[in-house]
Formats: sequence, C-alpha cells, structure tokens
Amino acid sequence: MDDRMMKAVLYDRYGGPDVLSVGRVPRPEPASGEVLVKVRAFSVNGAELAARSGRLRLLTGRRFPQRVGLDFTGEVAALGAGAARLAVGDRVWGVLGRTSGFGSAAEYVAVPAERVGRVPDGLDLVEAAALPVATTAVTALRDSTGLRPGERLLVRGAAGGVGNAAVQLGRAFGAEVTALARAANLDFVRGLGAHRAVDHRSVRPADLGRFDVVMDTVGTGLPAFRRLLNPGGRMVTIALDPEHPAVSLGYLAAGLLHGRGRVRFFSGNPVQRHLDDLAGHVVEGRLRPAVDTVFPLEETAAAHRALEAGGVRGKYVVRVA
Repeated sequence: MDDRMMKAVLYDRYGGPDVLSVGRVPRPEPASGEVLVKVRAFSVNGAELAARSGRLRLLTGRRFPQRVGLDFTGEVAALGAGAARLAVGDRVWGVLGRTSGFGSAAEYVAVPAERVGRVPDGLDLVEAAALPVATTAVTALRDSTGLRPGERLLVRGAAGGVGNAAVQLGRAFGAEVTALARAANLDFVRGLGAHRAVDHRSVRPADLGRFDVVMDTVGTGLPAFRRLLNPGGRMVTIALDPEHPAVSLGYLAAGLLHGRGRVRFFSGNPVQRHLDDLAGHVVEGRLRPAVDTVFPLEETAAAHRALEAGGVRGKYVVRVA
C-alpha cells in the first residue's frame, strides 16, 4: 500500500450525513514548526454538521471534496523543523485552528506545534478525544465570565460536549450549578455535579430563577435567558441559532453597546497553554471525559446522524486506528 496516501472522511456535495464517505488523500508532511500526528480518535462537533449541510457555504465555498474533523488525539509521528518541544511518540491532543478549517477525520493530520498539548498519563486516547473542546468551557467560565465560588451558574445544553464540561467545572469552581437538559439526561448531568437538573422542555426561562452567570451552548432565545441575570451578571454563548444565525449575530452585536449584563459570544480557539491547562484539570480530578458512543472511522456518517438526532450524553467519538 502506498504510504504516501491515507484514509480520510470526505464529502463531495453539501447534504445530510449520507454524503460522507471514507476516501484516500495524500498524507500530509509537517512544515516548519508543525508536527505530524497519527490520529487515534476525534469527536463530532456541531460546527461540522453546519458546514457539511451547507449552512456555512459562504465560508466553506464550493470546492470539493471537503473534509470533516475539528479535534483529535494521537501520537506524534514526525516533526517539522523547529518543533523541538515535542518528540516522536508523544501522546497529544489538539483542535485545528480557525484558519485551518476541518480535516482531523483522517489517519494523519499536520498541525502547528503550538496547537497541541500532551495528554495526561493514564488517560485513554479514545476517551480523551471527548475533551479538547472542553477548553471552551474552561475559558468561557473562568476567563470570559470570571465565575466565582458561591455564584449561581445556569448551563444550557448541559448534557452536550461543552455543556457537560461546564457543569463539571462550574461545580469544581465552587458555583451552585443548575443544568438544563432533556428529561432523559437529567440523571446524567446530576452525576456530573449539577446541584439542580431541569428538563428544558418543561419549564419557561422566567421560572428558573436568577443567576450570576449563564453559560449557553444552544444559541436560541438569548433575550429570555439574559433577563435571568442578577445585577452584575454575565452571560456567554458559544452558539448561534442554527435556523436564524443572522438574528443571533444582530442581537450579539447590539449587546456590545450595553455594559452590565451584555451577552458575550465566545468561540474556542485553543493553543498549547489552553490544552495544558485542560490537562491540569483532568489530573486534579475536576474534569473527566464523557463519551456517549464510540464509532469506527467507516461509520462517521452514523456519528453525524446521531448528533443531529439530539440527546447526546457527552460526546460521540470516532476511533481511527
């Protein structure tokens, strides 16, 4: 077999999960400052679903085939010039940068060395693939909102990939955590540390009470949740309304004109220091991976279909090798 080629998940048109297939593409070579990672696993993220369906075609364009995969775990297979911080064989994880697009759903990925960190010893690489996006929760809660011990935290989409990490970290940071999730997932989020778990379909936002911090991973109904903030409260969202993204963007832009209580939009773009910080939370027991189901590479389409169906508990992970 030609070792200059590798398996990768591709699609040659926009559409549903069925447009995905496993094909062969040239294996990348690490440029100066890059590392080549032999990918062991990656997770499925909402942004990939939006891109694959064509909802982001203004950004992704019409050149095909296109790739999927945003995060990854694996081992360093080769080093580009200047990438001396790491060694071949190191167990690493990372998230592709905003300018890199997608492409970690493959046997190998070449990334800048500053975009990877070492996976904690003893953490399985497949399970670890559920965690790189948790850097978003760390930064949103600790850095963007400044969550403090004793404050009341509301997490929307608490059973999802970022939401489950926000519940765990909110509890670890000393907050009183209320988790909104589907009825079937309430025991799951309680097990993550939520003090209170509420079926999001059985309650109006106005009946939830008041909060110091609202962490939103859903993107809909932002004004109603903003009204729940105490004086000096902070709200951060990592999502746009999937059906009306322009409305969400307009609301967030208008919110920049306000002071206290404005809604902040946050999009994770982790580099080494964020990933090393994440590893510290894992080692110290504040955060653990939550894996719903592991799929083989050839069933990436099934993983996309499952995420679109809703109800995930943690992350859907795809094992590459």
